[in-house]
Amino acid sequence: MYIISLTYKVSLETIDSYLDLHIKYLNEQYELQNFIASGRKTPRTGGIILSKISEKNELLKILDKDPFKINGLADYDITEFIPNKTCEELKFLME
Repeated sequence: MYIISLTYKVSLETIDSYLDLHIKYLNEQYELQNFIASGRKTPRTGGIILSKISEKNELLKILDKDPFKINGLADYDITEFIPNKTCEELKFLME
């Protein structure tokens, strides 16, 4: 599992102009079951994506398709996370 932390490098006005494309990209990745959660940081300086992809190189290829990345709008910090304990509802993360 990976935690992807995006940090915006441009104004929110610029981010908002690409937001519909970014949301379309996210929706496609959810349909492919590559992402399991995502959302904005508070304050709005970026976002977080959780991915259950097992191979980092595969994840990098997927992230390269994000309009925010294609257009140089955000930095991406990737952290591998291996859960060893969860609540019942999240047991699938340990598979």
